[in-house]
Amino acid sequence: MPKQIAILGSTGSIGTQTLDVVREHPDLYEVYALSANRSVELLIRQAREFKPEVVCIADENYYESLREALQDLPIKVWCGAESIAQMVTFPSVDIVVAAMVGYAGLRPTIEAIRAGKTIALANKETLVVAGELIGDLSRQYHAPILPVDSEHSAIFQSLVGENPEQVEKILLTASGGPFLRHSAEQLLSVTAAEALKHPNWEMGSKITIDSASMMNKGFEVIEAKWLFGVPVEKIQVLVHPQSIVHSAVQFVDGSIKAQLGMPDMRLPIQYALSYPDRLPSSFPRLDLFTYNTLTFMPPDLERFPCLQLAYEAVARGGNIPCVLNAANEVANLAFRQGKIGFMQMPEIIAETMAKATYIAKPTYEDYVATDEEARRYAELKIKN
Repeated sequence: MPKQIAILGSTGSIGTQTLDVVREHPDLYEVYALSANRSVELLIRQAREFKPEVVCIADENYYESLREALQDLPIKVWCGAESIAQMVTFPSVDIVVAAMVGYAGLRPTIEAIRAGKTIALANKETLVVAGELIGDLSRQYHAPILPVDSEHSAIFQSLVGENPEQVEKILLTASGGPFLRHSAEQLLSVTAAEALKHPNWEMGSKITIDSASMMNKGFEVIEAKWLFGVPVEKIQVLVHPQSIVHSAVQFVDGSIKAQLGMPDMRLPIQYALSYPDRLPSSFPRLDLFTYNTLTFMPPDLERFPCLQLAYEAVARGGNIPCVLNAANEVANLAFRQGKIGFMQMPEIIAETMAKATYIAKPTYEDYVATDEEARRYAELKIKN
């Protein structure tokens, strides 16, 4: 029987590419549930094509439009965050693709884990905010977490068949984003429009800005720590502008295993859905004669301090990574809206981390309170 998939964030970059994989293998996968935040028109088109059991729009203002557009089909139409958290628990769901952006993805991912679902995780903020809690719940409810991020999928693939205790180092690659060659002075005046022009990847606006600031790579360092049980000291970031080596693992004998491919998210998405099997695909192939020069360099933490802030957050531990994420979401949005400059983002995040209430062993309720407190402080800094 085809595996039944629930896609959280089906109208975003990962969600739409997951549906490409379903189109590629309609005999193996069926869409059981779809959710979106506000992109109601695209959600309607997806629902009419894939005819899921349920669709849910997070923003309740779009509920009537969605319901009316689908009233001729036998599809349940829901709205709100509670409904999204509920739909992932349906017994028929086999795999939950967690592709919502930001902190909003935490609650439904937790509910999916508690329901024992396989999680194809694209929402890195879930592990940034509550990595220890997510790991504990995954083990308790026997809910496997398979990475969808290209970097973490590459690490995962490199570790298949290996002894985790023989890992010496994880090599986490970064494209460097659109401002890799910019000076510190130039970074003071870059615009959101410039930051949104990623040289290699097609991503949503929030993640693209995070890539430009290298906060995205900081999040991925934290994510790798929790996914693979590796201390941060063993995770090395390499700036690799070509985005062909998606990441690698170095072992105690000095050998390195890497996963290479075109910068196409459909490949890691398909691997997460099909693991441990590999399925044929029509996706573009990597031609090493075309990409015959691959370069690597260390990141510049002075020009891109967001990466350093992520290292500091995970070193302090407790609820501080949650503070990091909340402040970054607020600052990222403010930059996109033209309220602050590019280099003000790390300033606001650093000040929020310094002022936040520290909790060494946070519960889920503590994470909720921490997120609210950090957002309030960051928003106040922006207004002032």
